[in-house]
Amino acid sequence: MPARHDIDAETELWDTYAGSAFKDDMEPVFNWTQYAGHGPGPELLGEPTSVLEIGCGTGRALAYLAQRGVKATGVDLSPVMTKKTTERWSALGVEFICAEVLEHLRDSTETYDAVYSIFGAVWFTDPTKLLPLVAERLRPGGVLAFTHPPAIPGAYGPQGMYKGGFAGKAMYTYRYSYTPRRWSSLLEQQGFRDVEARVLDAPEPGHIGTLLVTARR
Repeated sequence: MPARHDIDAETELWDTYAGSAFKDDMEPVFNWTQYAGHGPGPELLGEPTSVLEIGCGTGRALAYLAQRGVKATGVDLSPVMTKKTTERWSALGVEFICAEVLEHLRDSTETYDAVYSIFGAVWFTDPTKLLPLVAERLRPGGVLAFTHPPAIPGAYGPQGMYKGGFAGKAMYTYRYSYTPRRWSSLLEQQGFRDVEARVLDAPEPGHIGTLLVTARR
């Protein structure tokens, strides 16, 4: 379990992010990449009846799935964000849980057809701790899918990242960056199968791509 002071610092960081990222007029949308309308859609999850998004942020992807009859649950560390998302999307049947992801996965008894993360908790959580817990929350044959920016060449493992630039209060977190081959190895070590890890090119040549990983329990 992360130390309490670490969780408190992370919570403050993501509360700050929530204040700028959430817009009251946003609409449901499901995008795996950082480019609108680019890349595959929710078909990567199969045809789930239930999903869990870890590090669900603004909740737009969950709202999109809920509109299509999926039982949609999201967990996010920020109480500011989960309050906003609950107010905005709960009428669609989406459940938002404010919790630290490792604690939630460890304490929960729910299982899902799919667990996914879009630039979310998978990027910011030690995979050696996260992946075994995700496997426990997936039903047999269930899908894990996630995206985040690809690793900068030569910079692998935990990478420190300041929030909000290099002036002002020192708020920072750690992201976990690996090559597609290393992600495949990490997943296979935890018993996942049908692993596919690749980098999607950006729609404009030379721009930052998107790491996309899918696997089955």
